[in-house]
Amino acid sequence: MKLKKLSILALLVVVQAAAVMPAGAEPVSAETTQGTVTQEVYDANTLQEETDGSEPVVDGSVEGEVIEEPDQPGTEVPNPPVVIDPEPAVPVNINELIFYFNSTKLEQGGQVFEAPQPMQVKKGVSYVPIRTLVDRVGFKVKYEAKTKETVITKGDTELRFKTDSANYLVNGVSKPMKGASYQTQNTFMVPLTSITQALDIKYKVDNVGKRVIMNLELKPTAKFTVEPKEIYAGETLVTYKTEVNSPLGLPIINERWEGREEIFATPGAYVVSYAVQDESGTWSDPYQQTIQVIQPNQPPVAAFTTDKSEYKMGEWITYSDQSYDDVEIKSHQWENNAYAFFTPGPKTIQLTVTDNKGLTSTVSHTINITDEILYAEDDFNKLFIPAGEKFSFNGSEVTSRPKVSYTYQDETSTLIRSNSPETVNTLGNVYRETAYGDMRFMIHHVNNVNKNVKMYVIATNNNAFPAVVRTDHLGFAGPTYIATAAGKKSVLNYFESMQDGSKQSSITLAPGESQLVMTELSKTRMKQGDVISLFSDMYSDLPIQFDVIMIDEKADPLKVWKDLPLLDKDGVHNRGTYPNSTRMIQYSDLVGNVSQRLLLGDNGDDPNLIGTDPMYGSETDNAGNFGVLYKIRLDRVAPNTLISFNPRGGKYSGYAMVNGAITAIYSKGQVSAPDEQAVLYRTGEYEQRVEIILTAAPGSNLPVNLLFTQMPAK
Repeated sequence: MKLKKLSILALLVVVQAAAVMPAGAEPVSAETTQGTVTQEVYDANTLQEETDGSEPVVDGSVEGEVIEEPDQPGTEVPNPPVVIDPEPAVPVNINELIFYFNSTKLEQGGQVFEAPQPMQVKKGVSYVPIRTLVDRVGFKVKYEAKTKETVITKGDTELRFKTDSANYLVNGVSKPMKGASYQTQNTFMVPLTSITQALDIKYKVDNVGKRVIMNLELKPTAKFTVEPKEIYAGETLVTYKTEVNSPLGLPIINERWEGREEIFATPGAYVVSYAVQDESGTWSDPYQQTIQVIQPNQPPVAAFTTDKSEYKMGEWITYSDQSYDDVEIKSHQWENNAYAFFTPGPKTIQLTVTDNKGLTSTVSHTINITDEILYAEDDFNKLFIPAGEKFSFNGSEVTSRPKVSYTYQDETSTLIRSNSPETVNTLGNVYRETAYGDMRFMIHHVNNVNKNVKMYVIATNNNAFPAVVRTDHLGFAGPTYIATAAGKKSVLNYFESMQDGSKQSSITLAPGESQLVMTELSKTRMKQGDVISLFSDMYSDLPIQFDVIMIDEKADPLKVWKDLPLLDKDGVHNRGTYPNSTRMIQYSDLVGNVSQRLLLGDNGDDPNLIGTDPMYGSETDNAGNFGVLYKIRLDRVAPNTLISFNPRGGKYSGYAMVNGAITAIYSKGQVSAPDEQAVLYRTGEYEQRVEIILTAAPGSNLPVNLLFTQMPAK
């Protein structure tokens, strides 16, 4: 017969012995011939029966097991004993510290301790002996005799208490307490809440049990950061920098990561979790970060098509750029992508594109040019080269063209040209002038002081009344090491501000007050060799002193400007103040029906402005009329007229505004004298009025011609 294994050997022995005793007999002694057993009561449900076919065990029984003999024939098996559960034991929380009201008794983790003084309540404030508390919590405590303060430290938190004071310091900041600390029988007593709040100890009050239960479970904390910021799938080695802390100052003995990878194989969002365990066995809350893993930068793909594979000589070719990239293409570099070809045979066109990470791709296609002529090269250029582009021609024929005999009228507008010393070698004041009414500033300088600098314009009201200073238009460019690029971009921005009014502003200067104006000039520091360029139209209702200064990038301009030296001009470039700097040119006769030219900046047809250098008090000549704004109105331009720009004094780079539209004087760079011209405008089938606004871009060369050429028939 199979054996029955029953739990609790001692219980069965006691129950069986009691079953055979006569009524009224003495209880069975716990001592038997088989040893001492302790009576325990358990619920009958804990009794388990197991049939496993094993042999009976007589000696060496496992404690808590009962081995029954096999049933004998004819023997009645007694009823199984009733087992009753004891009352469950109260669990001990090792993280609880219990103070009893008006008692020196403390409990922590099931152990009882004695404090030198009981927890006391005075005027509704509970006081505890400070050393007893911090000893049990595990913080550091010391007494500083010099300051007569008791100092408690927990990690980065420091508490300072003084006897008979109702305030204490938390990391040097004074905090009020609900009651003053005090000494009693050499024991320092402080309000319980001052420590629990400062050290973030949670507690609850058990009024029935007359006790305060403090929860001392202070978890460690864990954080981490990852580098680098951009993580590419399959490429980037990720580094993790951890930061852990134990409020109790316990050593960190373990850590746990989830989702951490040194290299993430595929793009996507990855959640990485980090937790640590301190010496007490307490784990921190997990700290999580979502790491964005991005697709590695792929090379761009260069691609283009032409509208045909075969063309006549002088036939327009249409190129369709079909390049693409996973992020952004920063530049396109074409080779041999002419608008038309004028010799027969195969022509190979190449395109190279570069993305924002510097990766490139190149593609080329070959087209065929037949020996049939559709347009001669000169005719094609006049008819089809787009506005803002240039073409070559025989520039020597320009001087034989008749001039447009225009007249002009200068409008009142004071030009303040700060352009010398163009290359500034020492810190100082490069220009000082007092002006009012309509003004135009042209500022163009290079940093050569071997340190980082900034440039400012300071407006000072030396009048007895408030003055208004208004900005109407402004174009700034730089800093850059390319002078022509700064000059060209400043003209573009200047014209754009005329179109959209985005730079309009106004300030009021009190008597004696100085303020910065044209602040775009000083937004970015100038490194050694950097160039800045600025145009600005302004107005003031009273005479205002303007100072253009170059100072150390960290200096305060409004504090140092009065002490700066006035710098000499460089002897090569021009500076000065010139009246009447807006030149109105109006021509009412027909122009363009024959080849003609309109000459600017030659000091002949277009005389230079004469002004003064206020720094020297001497007369000066505005060679090239830089800073002059030309407003040209041609009332009658013949049908089918090409208007183009031809420099005569050297290379030129800038913009013009034609009938309100801004047009580059060659979009890709500079136009060279004398054998290049840049297309500005073409009239249609009817005579029309054309208005052109021009100002010479700093870094370019004068004089220049506006050319008017009849186009061939299409």
